[in-house]
Amino acid sequence: MKTPLAIEAQIADRIAHSQDEVFMRQDFNDLANYNQIGRSLRQLVAKGQIMKIGYGLYAKAGVSPLSNRIVPRRGLRYLATEALKKLKVEVVPSSYDRAYNEGRTSQIPTGRVIGVKGRIARKIGYDGKYVTFEYIS
Repeated sequence: MKTPLAIEAQIADRIAHSQDEVFMRQDFNDLANYNQIGRSLRQLVAKGQIMKIGYGLYAKAGVSPLSNRIVPRRGLRYLATEALKKLKVEVVPSSYDRAYNEGRTSQIPTGRVIGVKGRIARKIGYDGKYVTFEYIS
């Protein structure tokens, strides 16, 4: 049986060497059982190595040079798009993106609205900032 520190070290090592910015709890199922993985992920969150951005979703984190707080390494739109791809939800341009790209408005989209095909019932975000989903057929 593996010790909790060994499991946490294996998860931290896998995260550090991965090209991905977003991780799902299921990405580590081969290392330990559900509870051990959850405990290790909570420890990594407490250490500031990763940040929870949704139910079973984590992102690589770092210290912001501006606020000296733990923040994700990439923007919220990028993280949400990567998470949706892992959840097998098709991401398409939102109506705001299309209007801007077609020149119908000069208002630059904030990136907080993401167009999706299919249903998504998750909240993705951090510190009270969440993306919203626009269902596009």
